[in-house]
Amino acid sequence: MKIAWVTDSTVHNDESINKHPDIYVVPMTILIGDDEYQDGIELTPQELFKLLNSSDKEIKTSQPSIGIFQELYDQLAVSYDRIISIHVSSHFSGTVSSATQAAQLVDIPVDVIDSKILSNPLTELILSGIKWLENGLSIDEVIHQLKNKINRAETYVMVGSLEQLHKSGRMNGLSFFIGSVLKIKPILSIEDGKLSVKEKVRSINKGYSRMKDYFDEALSKRKVHTVSILYGLNKEDAQNWIEEFSVKYPGISFTANPLGAVIGVHVGENTLGISWFAEED
Repeated sequence: MKIAWVTDSTVHNDESINKHPDIYVVPMTILIGDDEYQDGIELTPQELFKLLNSSDKEIKTSQPSIGIFQELYDQLAVSYDRIISIHVSSHFSGTVSSATQAAQLVDIPVDVIDSKILSNPLTELILSGIKWLENGLSIDEVIHQLKNKINRAETYVMVGSLEQLHKSGRMNGLSFFIGSVLKIKPILSIEDGKLSVKEKVRSINKGYSRMKDYFDEALSKRKVHTVSILYGLNKEDAQNWIEEFSVKYPGISFTANPLGAVIGVHVGENTLGISWFAEED
């Protein structure tokens, strides 16, 4: 069977994704006032963050429509036998819902998967699935393996901008005011696809230290082979982390990966996070 992979633009769209002949990325929409932009096509993260800092217009994000997915699935049905459509967490966006409804309107079989994650971890899931298929696993076995891996993910993010978190509707006015006055930095965790406040710290350095503690704790329970350091525009901070981690954990691979424009709308350009998939017991 020939399999097509469909995802959305919250994926870390590096060469392994954008040059793969069987991977198709559907752009999210970024709304700036009355203007609409296709994420990653008409607006880059750098351009977005510049607008965030200079524009007083309301900036929001929107998932792709059912019709966009239906049209793509119909086009893929000409050349493929089946589609695996894997997307950003359903708790962050309605993208999984749009894809699921579109899948019911087409003739080709479509398996829609909620990754419960975003950015490079989503990329890693897709590439793992492709590798498993190449190694001879059946479609059903690959889907089972993907869901198993999804449940072994851990992600922690220190928000770079309380103001942007407030503007995007992810933080109420009182919490924003108190946090700004006290210079609080929330550390967010993604658990079962849901975003929650893991801890509140009073400095960036304390936040970095606590996220390293989370990683140490995880390593005391399970092995980890690869780790994604996630960043907004602060790639230098991410690289500094990688240098430090690589010395401490020489057997683990660390990569720096951008969070992307859609996520930047909510958390700001100075955001830094860490994400990994633990190995099976």
